[in-house]
Amino acid sequence: MPEGPSIVILKEQAARFAGQTILRAEGNSKVAKTRLVGERVVALRSFGKQFPIELGGFSIRIHLLMFGSYRIDERKETPLRLALGFADGELNFYACSVRYLEGDLDDLYDWRADVMPEQCDPALARRKLRAMPGVPVCDALLDQDVFAGVGNIIKNEVLFDIRVHPLSKNGALPARKLRELLDEARQYSFEVLEWKKALVLRKHWLVHNKSVCPRDHVPFQRAYLGRTHRRSFFCECCQKKYLRV
Repeated sequence: MPEGPSIVILKEQAARFAGQTILRAEGNSKVAKTRLVGERVVALRSFGKQFPIELGGFSIRIHLLMFGSYRIDERKETPLRLALGFADGELNFYACSVRYLEGDLDDLYDWRADVMPEQCDPALARRKLRAMPGVPVCDALLDQDVFAGVGNIIKNEVLFDIRVHPLSKNGALPARKLRELLDEARQYSFEVLEWKKALVLRKHWLVHNKSVCPRDHVPFQRAYLGRTHRRSFFCECCQKKYLRV
């Protein structure tokens, strides 16, 4: 699943379409595409794993889900979910969710929950975590109401970096570890952004899809954990499990 940094890159790559008018809309999405024709793109936004395209009084939201992708000024052979044509190019989406959002985006999104923009509010995330003390941190990091933009790869790398076992309970984390969790989720997301732009992301993985812990030189554990049942890679030696809430 594309994580927040990937959506930021999409927003940057598509920035030239801001202010332009949609001349064509096609694809197998069930939304009424005729509504889009003639609309001017007010802004291209990102929120976590979502890509809202702001129009006049409404927006169209793209979510790339697990296997979604996009192309700018070129097309894939696979079926188009949505293609937006402009005077000087086109923006094409595949295998994604497409829906309309009515009204002002600022009324629909709490931008403070996104881990990447300047308005990110760690204090808000801390309060939300404290309100769900029994939830494992592997689930909390994937909760888009708390850490919008964090995905499974970031989850695994952050927990390894701060030496916390994925089944640790939110409420059991010491204050210091909670601060590390919040700080590292944001910092690592920005690092992923730079690594993806440089096409070197995989070179920086320490735990995700790896077999041996670089700290303890023992095999990593692999398991589908938490209510999200997403794959976790972790070390039983150096990642401490905090359970007493």
